[in-house]
Amino acid sequence: MADFGYDVADYCNIDPLFGTLADFDVVLSEAHRRGLKVILDFVPNHTSDQHPWFAESRSARDSAKRDFYIWRDPAPDGGPPNNWISNFGGSAWEYDEQTGQYYYHAFLKEQPDLNWRNPAVRAAMYDVLRFWMRRGVDGFRVDVIWHLMKDPDFRDNPPNPAFQPDQAEIQSFLQVHSADHPDVHGIIAEMRKVVDEFDDRVLIGEIYLPIERLVAYYGEDLSGAHLPFNFQLISAAWHAPQMEALIKEYEAALPEGGWPNWVLGNHDQPRIAARLGEAQARVAAMLLLTLRGTPTLYYGDEIGLPKVEIPPEEVHDPWEKNEPGLGLGRDPQRTPMQWSDAPNAGFSRTKPWLPLSPDWRERNVERMRAERGSILNLYRRLLVYRSEHPALATGAYHSVTTENDVLVYERGSQERRLLVALNFHDEERILNLPAGQTMRIMLSTHLDRDGEVVRGSASLRPNEGLILEPSP
Repeated sequence: MADFGYDVADYCNIDPLFGTLADFDVVLSEAHRRGLKVILDFVPNHTSDQHPWFAESRSARDSAKRDFYIWRDPAPDGGPPNNWISNFGGSAWEYDEQTGQYYYHAFLKEQPDLNWRNPAVRAAMYDVLRFWMRRGVDGFRVDVIWHLMKDPDFRDNPPNPAFQPDQAEIQSFLQVHSADHPDVHGIIAEMRKVVDEFDDRVLIGEIYLPIERLVAYYGEDLSGAHLPFNFQLISAAWHAPQMEALIKEYEAALPEGGWPNWVLGNHDQPRIAARLGEAQARVAAMLLLTLRGTPTLYYGDEIGLPKVEIPPEEVHDPWEKNEPGLGLGRDPQRTPMQWSDAPNAGFSRTKPWLPLSPDWRERNVERMRAERGSILNLYRRLLVYRSEHPALATGAYHSVTTENDVLVYERGSQERRLLVALNFHDEERILNLPAGQTMRIMLSTHLDRDGEVVRGSASLRPNEGLILEPSP
């Protein structure tokens, strides 16, 4: 728990802090009984320094597990082997007094990186995947998948000419040699073959890369990840023209047959409402759930959770502790889900490890489910509408316009097309309908215009999104 579970000490068990394998089997069975899939977060880049493999690896230079990890001699001056920086700040190399070498850790020193160039490491980790799939798990989200292979010559990373002092230290160098090495694609293809030994399983990769490098993770002939996570929306400039350009670029870059995906929030990034404000968070919900591809929702965004301020004495995130004052802490987006107005928002029987949103008595699932116009009910309506309309689930994407900071696109085919219009501005905008059509509003982000017929044009209120369909 040095990094809250991303430092694994046993890949084929459940940490007692969370329960037992028997408990997990119950969760899996009950999920499947309800028609839900269960995907595990697989962390193959590094283990905990408490893992038996690492204990054996660091015991001696001639240990049978020495090559399971990345050990290097000191530089001539006795310092680290190269200039690689940890993602959490400081050198990525930790000196081991007992054996006189450094080991590499892309994150905390308690998270030594595995040596994926070692066939024995690959075989052991593929057996981990098989262990969970035999148990019934439906797939994996693979943590930092682009980190698995490093430059075999361990060359220095070049300085980043665009680095600014208010950025994380990891940004001071371009990660040319420490991540996204071309050899990683062979590893992912092997991993995919293991997943394909079982029916109907999915392989998702966590990848923070520009679009042209991201799409390479689909693999040659789609032999890589089914869904290389597309995080472009998280950092995009929130204006209609830039959004249209981003969508077009991604759609054009996808390999033939590659299925798109979109992510608007996760455990490492500020929540949607914290980034965009609550009004635009509704527009973001409609964007995410009407684009072509698989959408990924992050818990709490469906109730519009804002940034929760974390008092200094309650900070847990090691990144914030290592590089304080830069706003890098991830605790604000990891606060408890707010289920009800019961004590601790119904999340736990005792005080949770992170604070609740100050408005938790009003901002909770139970309360918002009963409010017809709540953002929670917007998400629920969007999900139902998407599942009921093939035009949204699998239909084509066609850009229409971005006039006046309104993003307009069509989803579907010639037989059935839906129009989506999203007002990125806090002022009213007039939408001229294609060819002066008459259309019916199927859904507004305000949840108050169902069935309204518009002819030739439609008004979009500030921060409003609409889904429309042709009307006779």
